[in-house]
Amino acid sequence: MKFAEKFGIPIVTLIDTPGAYPGIGAEERGQAQAIAVNLMEMPRLKVPIICIVIGEGGSGGALGIGVGDRLAMLEFSYYSVISPEGCAAILWRDGSKAAQAAEALKLTSKDLTKLKLMDAAISEPLGGAHRNIHDTVYNVEKYIVKTLRDLKRTKLDNLLDNRYKRIRSIGTVSTETIRARTQDSRDRIKEVIKSIPAKKPLPAEV
Repeated sequence: MKFAEKFGIPIVTLIDTPGAYPGIGAEERGQAQAIAVNLMEMPRLKVPIICIVIGEGGSGGALGIGVGDRLAMLEFSYYSVISPEGCAAILWRDGSKAAQAAEALKLTSKDLTKLKLMDAAISEPLGGAHRNIHDTVYNVEKYIVKTLRDLKRTKLDNLLDNRYKRIRSIGTVSTETIRARTQDSRDRIKEVIKSIPAKKPLPAEV
């Protein structure tokens, strides 16, 4: 990546990993440090960066090469802090509840675009990317070319500033948004409270 920056070459990362390997050997060889260095360096690189999830986008393995100006996903790929199976095993101690965990994680391109964590969902051929690799590659190429054209029009200072703001905005929610999303629940709670019979006054002591 530093080489690309030195020669002004845009960076494109293709993400397809279940996540960083949770083993002693990987930790001994500096896996955590490698991810941390990437997270520190990528926001500061003075070239456009496009990140695309083309299959699995799991945990620190995906995050380590997923810092950029634009983050896109193939239509049927997923991007999550943990796999549905891992989530189910931790929360419910039952790996068979993976489907329930996947729903809660909101890990699809559709969900993540709604949450504004993803910039674009790249369409796949009927039946998925593996059914027609040529069309899939064409769709990815078309997205990269168009996005690079847009990013190259942006001044370098603005590019870096926008990238930083994009990263810092992940996970932030305004008070107004929280109130709007919880309005129905709060209304139901108020109705339940109103339906509770009033306490009868205790008889006066003689």
